[in-house]
Amino acid sequence: MGKVRIVTDSAARFENGSAVEEHQIEIIPMRLRLGSQTFVEGLEIDSEELFHRMRHSNAIPTIEPPSVDEFGNLFQTLSRETDQICVLTNSQHLSKAWYHANQARQSLLGRCEIAIMDSQTTSVGLGFLAESAARAADDGADLEDIVRMVRGLIPRLYSVYYVETLDFVQRAGLIGEAQAVLGTMLNIMPFLTIEAGVLIPMEKVRTHAHAVDKMVEFVTEFITIEKLIIMQNTLRITDQARMLQDRLMLDFPDLDYPIMLYEPLLSTWIGPDGMGVVVLEGEDDRRNRHF
Repeated sequence: MGKVRIVTDSAARFENGSAVEEHQIEIIPMRLRLGSQTFVEGLEIDSEELFHRMRHSNAIPTIEPPSVDEFGNLFQTLSRETDQICVLTNSQHLSKAWYHANQARQSLLGRCEIAIMDSQTTSVGLGFLAESAARAADDGADLEDIVRMVRGLIPRLYSVYYVETLDFVQRAGLIGEAQAVLGTMLNIMPFLTIEAGVLIPMEKVRTHAHAVDKMVEFVTEFITIEKLIIMQNTLRITDQARMLQDRLMLDFPDLDYPIMLYEPLLSTWIGPDGMGVVVLEGEDDRRNRHF
């Protein structure tokens, strides 16, 4: 009864701006709470506006995932068009979207087959998985095939970030208060990665140039790269982004290096002044990582 429908949450970021409409991807929005105000992500606030507000406010932003009822209502609507739905959420360690989607699925048991998948990532990584799933659905793949394909893609996605402001990583519990105070005094910036869906500190850097060195070192560990995205808090090509692009072109001259904004969910963990890279490794590059 119709093709498999793909659902994801608003943490997803798509390199192809027309992907959502082109492939009929359903985006279920999260809400951002900042002080006494609540905004629907993507409709009432975007990343750049959020970064501006975060820099000029003492309020700590929090993300509210789609509720069980919101997921359930969407599933009910889609079940009139199809009997197979694939839901890709941001990492269950970053928000409760995955849990809420699983609870909502219970109301349609026996009427619609719904696969709820934890992407173990967020942002452009989540967007890539959702678009890949939607393309497969357009080509006639069934739910089992799509789930198998996505499971094969998840281990090939890697991301690293560095942050200038320690307040947010400390509030998120990624470093202790004493580490945050000392790090601020010594101008130390954490270097972070997402591993099995968990955002964890890898090491520390002292300058932007050192941070770029570490990102280049991380990327050049791959033999082949299918896709690489630079994530930052502005679409402007900053000095750090240009430096990173120039360095990476030496090792991977055939790749593009697009710049994208990271999303509000990630900003609640790393703050408004982060930068990073997201890598989709080549299918044959299965070496163990050393980071």
